[in-house]
Amino acid sequence: MHFITSDHVQLDYTDQGSGQPIVILTGFGGSKDIWHAQIPVLVQAGYRVINLDGRCQGLSEHTVKGLRMSRRAVDAHELIEKLQLKQPILLGNSMGAATWFAYASLYGDTGIKALIDVDQSPKMINTPDWPYGFKSVQWVDFPDYFRMLLGHSTFKHIDDDTYARVTAVEEQAPFDGKLMFPLLVNHAVQDWRDIIRQLTVPFLIIAGEKSPFFDSDFAAVTAKMAPLGQSVVIPDAGHIVMAEQSAAFNEALLAFLKTL
Repeated sequence: MHFITSDHVQLDYTDQGSGQPIVILTGFGGSKDIWHAQIPVLVQAGYRVINLDGRCQGLSEHTVKGLRMSRRAVDAHELIEKLQLKQPILLGNSMGAATWFAYASLYGDTGIKALIDVDQSPKMINTPDWPYGFKSVQWVDFPDYFRMLLGHSTFKHIDDDTYARVTAVEEQAPFDGKLMFPLLVNHAVQDWRDIIRQLTVPFLIIAGEKSPFFDSDFAAVTAKMAPLGQSVVIPDAGHIVMAEQSAAFNEALLAFLKTL
């Protein structure tokens, strides 16, 4: 399905199931098909699952417009408004989770039921007070560091069915890293720790024990910032936790959802 944003960009999404809504966002360079192993499980558990490709990702329009975190948050808000979703649960991996932090900074959290961050540190740049950023990147490296290849995001091969689906999408709509570079830079400069401290809704971080991008210790440290924060580290999983260890991820996700 498609919808048109207020700045006239066409975004692609799916809407499956009924009941409590969950809105999903994928990370930089990914498509919504990476959540293939989660959608049927969530639908069967009684959730309505809305899965959105961000602008320039997956089957959404590729454009130079709005390549900033705030605009991605507005895009998601506009879809939530269009679908008239009440108290959605917000779920995101990597930059998708950071987009939800941007969402909370713009709209607060009174309109949402919970927020779930999958392997995304709230601060990408390592500093003396924050050693949990992206790999070893520091301000002295910025922004040239992000012009280089970021390396493998996974620790193990993702599920075969999921891999086939995301590969098919990539062939149909190749990811353009050069086009998206301004967004990556905008993502990298953010510090969402103040937003996390202000969250009043349940907040879960699911981190990959073997994430090539982040030290998994960030999850417990970050969760403690939020009044209702908690964290889970999935063994033998990299950055794409939900597709590398889908069974363990789904178990952790459903256990959290049952507490809401």
